[in-house]
Amino acid sequence: MDHSGHGMMMDLPPFTLGRGLEWSADPFFLVACAAGLALYGWGVVRLRRRGDAWPAGRTVSYVVGVLTIVLVMCTKLNDYGMVMFSVHMVQHMVISMLSPILILLGAPVTLALRALPAAGKGRKGPRELLLMLLHSRYMRVVTHPAFTIPLFIASLYALYFTPLFDFLMGSKTGHIAMMVHFLAVGVVFFWPIIGVDPGPHRPGHLMRMLELFAGMPFHAFFGIALMMASTPMVGTFEHPPASLGIDALSDQSSAGGIAWAFSEIPSVLVLIALLFQWYRSEQRQAKRKDRAADRDGDKELEAYNAYLASLSAREG
Repeated sequence: MDHSGHGMMMDLPPFTLGRGLEWSADPFFLVACAAGLALYGWGVVRLRRRGDAWPAGRTVSYVVGVLTIVLVMCTKLNDYGMVMFSVHMVQHMVISMLSPILILLGAPVTLALRALPAAGKGRKGPRELLLMLLHSRYMRVVTHPAFTIPLFIASLYALYFTPLFDFLMGSKTGHIAMMVHFLAVGVVFFWPIIGVDPGPHRPGHLMRMLELFAGMPFHAFFGIALMMASTPMVGTFEHPPASLGIDALSDQSSAGGIAWAFSEIPSVLVLIALLFQWYRSEQRQAKRKDRAADRDGDKELEAYNAYLASLSAREG
């Protein structure tokens, strides 16, 4: 496998966490993450200047989500991920499962819709184009579980167990495209499930939980398949550089363990978020019912008072 496009990659010393976290920025992801943070910050500032509130928790979640992408794509984790299956799997799991959840909990689409100015009558500005996209047939398809769940599963099996993975890892562009794909798949999979931002597919809370758990077992099976394999299954990582001092098969087994264990993390995170949303939704519904009951009670009282007034008028 030719890694010439990645500079000194073949001469990396044995992996340690300290070395992995050293700065080694990928320009594409660095610029994209900086732009994402700047735009979100602009939106929050715009709302605040207008006197509108924006939950601090959402801002924190979004910022941490973007920083997790920086962590795996702009440090030496990215360099080691080109030659070590286990480190690559950490990158994959973070960017496809942890980053999307945190970014979605930051509600960037809701922020954009509230912060972007409305275009004049008959014109289409960024806000109108975003609304058109949200209501488009394309969005209905790509956020539907019949599309997202098979895509989520195929991103593992169809990629790693075919020559496509080796082809993409052969160039810097291919590697970036693959990581962007992982992030996008994570976003469209978790978007309808988390349900903070508006979207065309909005199932009930129970259905969302079923959607979440429909994809996770396949993730676990993928990890187990890697752990139990008796030969290296991915060509890119078959002959790790001697300077790393690692065995390809044991590194693959570590990668499988990471994939298997990591599928639990988003499940717990999303489950907590869903239960919290469900509780909030029930509270809101209860308040609405109480208000309606109060209104009905007031109407009955008014009717009764009017009846008493009419009786006293007759008697008078």
